[in-house]
Amino acid sequence: MTLTTTPALRGHRIPADGLYEGPRVLQRVPQGWDERPYELFELVPRSRVIGAEIHGVDLSRPLAPALRAELDRALLEWKVLFFREQHLTSRQQRAFAGHWGELETNPLLATGDDPEVARLDRTAVPTFENVWHADVTFRERPALGAVLQLREVPPVGGDTLWADMAAAYDNLSEEVKERIEGARAVHDFIPGFSRFYPPERLAPHQERFPPVEHPVVRRHPATGRRTIFVNASFTTRIVGFAQEESDRLLRLLFQQAHAPEFQVRYSWRAGDVAFWDNRATQHYAVNDYAPHRRVAERVAVAGDRPH
Repeated sequence: MTLTTTPALRGHRIPADGLYEGPRVLQRVPQGWDERPYELFELVPRSRVIGAEIHGVDLSRPLAPALRAELDRALLEWKVLFFREQHLTSRQQRAFAGHWGELETNPLLATGDDPEVARLDRTAVPTFENVWHADVTFRERPALGAVLQLREVPPVGGDTLWADMAAAYDNLSEEVKERIEGARAVHDFIPGFSRFYPPERLAPHQERFPPVEHPVVRRHPATGRRTIFVNASFTTRIVGFAQEESDRLLRLLFQQAHAPEFQVRYSWRAGDVAFWDNRATQHYAVNDYAPHRRVAERVAVAGDRPH
């Protein structure tokens, strides 16, 4: 009889807070979700859990209630929707976004021809690029979502990525989930905007935008899914934790957006529109197109208080 033995290996370890290596849980919708075919447009997935192109919809026209309802379901199921070559006017872009609620403005961003449309032109005013973030989480009611249109695209580069923060939460270890259950974190506009604005530009807005607290893990108001709701631009600390422990946990949670399995990457054409659920995602604008120009315009929809 031949006996087999397991060979001895030298001592080794993986840091406890490192990114998980191995198979990932990739659940796009909640368990029990009623998935049905889309009847009013064609939907083409761009990844396993997040991102889909919508074909056969003209966003320059008013949305009939049935079409609005199907697009809303697609947004909840895919988190970010892409519409090719729409070439909307500012008024049309605002009208489309307005189907999802009241619009909000951001006094810290430049505007285009319309005061409710923010213009993101890296050659004129610095903007949020090269960092994973969710929009305006420094507000008591962070944005529900945003509608972004590319007015001018560089010949190469300038992509945008989105990450599904529900999938990011699903793949945390049980130990980390227990540590952050019920925890709240502080969000402040200053850390993010101080990367490219001087103090005199930010100081007048401190009273209007004091630091706010949100849950570290948010329950999506429409789907009920748990999502990581901290981000590297605006989250400064976890309440009630020692600073070292807070920093360590936040680094781990920020890293979750970096896993490619949770992401979709979109290459723009002029006139393309993206509509994303800010409650469920983070996004990252890639600044790899210098010295060329990239001009985007964004309309934001006001959201609710996270729970």
